[in-house]
Amino acid sequence: MHIAWLGKKTPFCGNVTYSREITTSLVKRGYKVSFLHFSQDNDDSEQDHYSTEVSLPFLYKSQIYTIPAPKSSKILLRSLRELQPDLVHASLTLSPLDFTLPEICQKLNIPLVATFHPPFDSRLRNLKSSTQYLTYQLYAPFLAKYDQIIIFSELQRDLLIKLGVPREKLAIIPNGVDTQKYTPGKSYFKQQHPNDLLYVYQGRIAVEKNVESLLKAWKHSGISQQGKLLIIGDGPLTPNLKPLYNQDDNVIWLGAIVDEEKRIDILRGADVFILPSLVEGLSLSLLEGMSCGLACVATDAGADGEVLANAGIVISTQDVTTQLKTILPLFSHHPEINYLLGEKARKRVLEKYTLSDNVTKLEHLYSKL
Repeated sequence: MHIAWLGKKTPFCGNVTYSREITTSLVKRGYKVSFLHFSQDNDDSEQDHYSTEVSLPFLYKSQIYTIPAPKSSKILLRSLRELQPDLVHASLTLSPLDFTLPEICQKLNIPLVATFHPPFDSRLRNLKSSTQYLTYQLYAPFLAKYDQIIIFSELQRDLLIKLGVPREKLAIIPNGVDTQKYTPGKSYFKQQHPNDLLYVYQGRIAVEKNVESLLKAWKHSGISQQGKLLIIGDGPLTPNLKPLYNQDDNVIWLGAIVDEEKRIDILRGADVFILPSLVEGLSLSLLEGMSCGLACVATDAGADGEVLANAGIVISTQDVTTQLKTILPLFSHHPEINYLLGEKARKRVLEKYTLSDNVTKLEHLYSKL
C-alpha cells in the first residue's frame, strides 16, 4: 500500500515526532510512504527513508501553525495526481490547507485520513472560554468531510460529536511511544550529576504549557538545594523566564534537543517528569518520560490524566503552583516513591501506549478504507 503522508518535519514539536515515528514504522512494515511537508526549495532537511518527498511552499511556519504560500494547493494537487497513492494521511498542521484537502482528495478519488492534534482541557467549562474551543468549532465542519479522523480520547470524540462530526468517522487511536528506544537504563548525563535528584520538564515554553507555574513552585518549595530542574525545550516565553529562574535556583535550561539519543539519555538520568500544561492533546513527551521509567506528575489536561491514571500523580489544571509546591518535596523526602511510580509508569505504557499497537490500529483503519 502506498501512503501519501502530509505532515511536518520542522520546527521540532510533538507533531514532528508523531509524523517521524509513524512513517518510520510504516516503512519498516513494508509500506511505501511519500512525505509531503512545508519546506523551502533550499531546505537541507535529510531525505530519510521515504520513496518520495515533496516540498510545499509556505509564508510562515511555527510549532503551532503554518501559513501556506498561495501556490501550495496547486502543488499538492499535482503531486498527488502524479504519485497516485492508495491513501492520504494528514497529520494536521493547523493550516488553511487542512480545509481544502478533502476537496482535493475527493477530486482525485483518494481516501483521506486525518490525525487531529489540537489540545483541549478535560473540563469543558475551561475549554469553552479558550482559543482551543474556537479551534474545534472552526475545524468541525471540515473534519466531517474527511473519511476518518484519528483522535486520542473519548473526551475529544464526545466534543467533536457535539460539534457535528459524525461518530462513525472518529477513531480513537492514542499516541504511542517506541518502548524499545525509550527504556530505563544507564545515563551518561546522570554520571555528571550523581548526587542530584533530577526533575525534568520537556516541551514548548509557551503559555498553554504553564511552565511558569512549575518554575514558581520550584523556587518557593525549598527543594532547589536538593536537586536540579532540567528544562528541555524552547518557545516564546523563554527570554522572559530564563533570567528569572536560573542556575542560582538550580534551574538548568537545556534548550530544544533534536538529537533523540541525547534526549533519551537525559530522560534516563532524570528521576521525576513534570508536565504542568493547561491544555493538551495526548503528550508524547509524557509517554516518553513514562516509558523511561520516571515518576510522573501531570495535569488532567486533554487525555494526560487518563494516560497517567493510577500510574503517577495527576493534578488539576487549577492552582498548579500550589499543588506542585506540596508535591515536589515528596520525591526528595521519600525517594522510594520515585522507583515505585517509575515502575508503574513504564508498565502502563507497555500495556496501552506502545508505538507498535498504535501502528497496528492504523493498519486496520487503512485496510477498511
